[in-house]
Amino acid sequence: MTDGNYVDGSYYFYAPNKGAPIFFALAFAASGVLHFWQSYHYKFFRVTALYSFCCLLFTAGFALRIYGAWHYDDLDPFIASICLVYAAPPLLELANYHVLGRLLYYAPYCSPLHPGRVLSTFAFFSAIVEALNGWGASYTANQSLSRGEMAAGHALVKTSLVLQLFVMACFVVLAVEFHRRCARANVAGKRGVRGTLVTLYASVALIFTRTIFRVVEYFGVADLRWGPGMDVGGISPAIRYEVFFYVFEASLMLANVAMFNVRHPRRYLPEKYTVYLALDGVTEVDGPGWKDPRAFWLTVVDPFDLGGLMRGRNMRMDRFWEAGGGDGAGGGRKGSAAVLSANTFRCKDPHHLAWLRSLVSTYYGHGCSPTWKIPTHLVIPAMCSAIYMEEHRGRIVPLAVGIAYSTPMFNTPKSKVY
Repeated sequence: MTDGNYVDGSYYFYAPNKGAPIFFALAFAASGVLHFWQSYHYKFFRVTALYSFCCLLFTAGFALRIYGAWHYDDLDPFIASICLVYAAPPLLELANYHVLGRLLYYAPYCSPLHPGRVLSTFAFFSAIVEALNGWGASYTANQSLSRGEMAAGHALVKTSLVLQLFVMACFVVLAVEFHRRCARANVAGKRGVRGTLVTLYASVALIFTRTIFRVVEYFGVADLRWGPGMDVGGISPAIRYEVFFYVFEASLMLANVAMFNVRHPRRYLPEKYTVYLALDGVTEVDGPGWKDPRAFWLTVVDPFDLGGLMRGRNMRMDRFWEAGGGDGAGGGRKGSAAVLSANTFRCKDPHHLAWLRSLVSTYYGHGCSPTWKIPTHLVIPAMCSAIYMEEHRGRIVPLAVGIAYSTPMFNTPKSKVY
């Protein structure tokens, strides 16, 4: 690292370290390759593809910084490196918004707003932040521009940083409110909810710390134009010493992407957004999903459907989670493998006895085909006894139940097993 003095001809202010950018370029490349493989392996590209893309931006940015470490007086690689490195963190925030939206789909009865609106609304603001940040960074990094052009660039970057903090604060408020509702519904401790929220909170803390550093750094350098013979005594150490960049920018963002390698969202959330956690907190149900009939642009500008509420339309009238299985009344199989269809489960098997029908069918040699049909003379005398293991208040309670299926239930043509 440097001694804090200006290096003649350097656009970085100092002579950049030659080893650090190599390490971070390789580290981000490795994390990006792993993210790509995880997205393919978990079939979760729609949610986690941004992590691979952000790692690609960081890798390219630090690769250019490697070149800049030997050619710190070359302007074009310097501008490109700054733009690439500073463009990635807002996209990592956008990835967090996508993960939170998928989490709201997973527990829809606790969602403060339509889950799909989390991504569309926050993506809209993130696009503004990204545009302002990239445009402003390209202006401020070029010290050969006029003072008026650089002042415009400074204003753009300042606006993007303040807006970024505001959007991040809104995200935290939304996540905390969702967490509070999950606690009231007794599902906050479930693995899918708790694991995802812990990861998001940690990611927000890392990105927030990085953004605060950027605010302090940028507001301290906004009006500076360094050159030979300048007085460095009044310049912030965040500008004079490269170590601050690697601690608060590179290391924090590497920790963020690596954390999502270890705590990948697919480890906690189902692949399909229509699969949600039932009200019993154990069963996962494949439901119809939460639909929004409004136009896309309207969902962006009015995510809470305030216009609909004023006209008497309630977007939460379709409470499909109350119609599915796993409502705590002794129904549904337990665990992530018990993914059931909410609508057909309610209509075809109101007493949650599909497992018994499948058992009888297999016993009589008819398998579990959706179109099986047991002869009447075999079904009428059938009386099946089983031990039904029901989870109740943390204890496993054996309940001996005797169930007789009537002739119409078994003799209905093309009846299905769900």
